[in-house]
Amino acid sequence: MRRDALARRAALDPALRVAFSERLKTQGLALVARHEARAVSAYHPVRDEPDTLVLLDALAARGIVTTLPITGGRGERLTFRAFRPGDATVPGAMRIPEPSPEALLVEPDLLFVPLAAFDRRGHRIGYGAGHYDRTLSFLRAQRPTIAVGVAYAICEVEAVPDEPHDEPLDYVLTDAELMRIAR
Repeated sequence: MRRDALARRAALDPALRVAFSERLKTQGLALVARHEARAVSAYHPVRDEPDTLVLLDALAARGIVTTLPITGGRGERLTFRAFRPGDATVPGAMRIPEPSPEALLVEPDLLFVPLAAFDRRGHRIGYGAGHYDRTLSFLRAQRPTIAVGVAYAICEVEAVPDEPHDEPLDYVLTDAELMRIAR
């Protein structure tokens, strides 16, 4: 399921990718305002993931604390460090750009989450390490935390296999729609 969704994503027209970045910015700003988020995490896009840097830049310009995840070892949750587009990054454990180790540690209250595939129940397939499930479980145990899956509509599947430890999304934002997940 992951491999098929990633292949569909890789075949998308570059113009659709650019248009989705703008939609992500507009819809993302509205979600952050609706939930009165003070600290927001997104991800640094790699390969053909939807580009969140335009959103992060717009949030930072509005005074919202923006962060990127730091990947630890297998079985660990993510931590987050302050980041604004243009800040220096270092290659992380998964070779994904991460903020400098000197950047301030921050716990976000709204996260834009990458995924490979999703369903309308708010379940997602990521990249297989379970970092976001552990992280969302940890953050939600402390305070309300909103998770917004970011994906192209072509990555929707009928049903993602889920297990008790899987943390559902609150929203899925695609190039075609914003889905509010009822829980």
